[in-house]
Amino acid sequence: MTTHDPIPARLAALKSTPTKGLKDQWRELFDSEPPPFNRRYLESRLAYRIQELAYGGLKPETIRRLERLGEQLDGGDRKKSGMRADRDRPITGTRLIREWQGVEHVVTVTADGFEWQGRPYKSLSAIARAITGTRWNGWVFFGLKSRRRT
Repeated sequence: MTTHDPIPARLAALKSTPTKGLKDQWRELFDSEPPPFNRRYLESRLAYRIQELAYGGLKPETIRRLERLGEQLDGGDRKKSGMRADRDRPITGTRLIREWQGVEHVVTVTADGFEWQGRPYKSLSAIARAITGTRWNGWVFFGLKSRRRT
């Protein structure tokens, strides 16, 4: 007798689940509010989390190996390794939209940073400053992080 594995069916169902349902699953599986990223990001992270909980996560030796490979790529440079460890960064291609004083501003996440009005930027704060003329935390300005820490 074989037992039915429900995990593949749960993963397939993610594609047809409404965004509200994905966010509800996020709250259940991660015990936190879902990030304001695009649907594809939510689906992929939920799919990984469902499998992680059902089958177990990466083995410690795999995590160590991945860290060593990352160090080989960045040569131990702390700034680059910090970028590598930035798990909250939206995936490349994500579009961030912010209305400021009646004008809609669209920023695209690129592999090297961000793009706004056809120009590359290294930080969201620089873009927020260009838009508003004042200093802003870019993550807060674009709604990726709350002003208050939770």
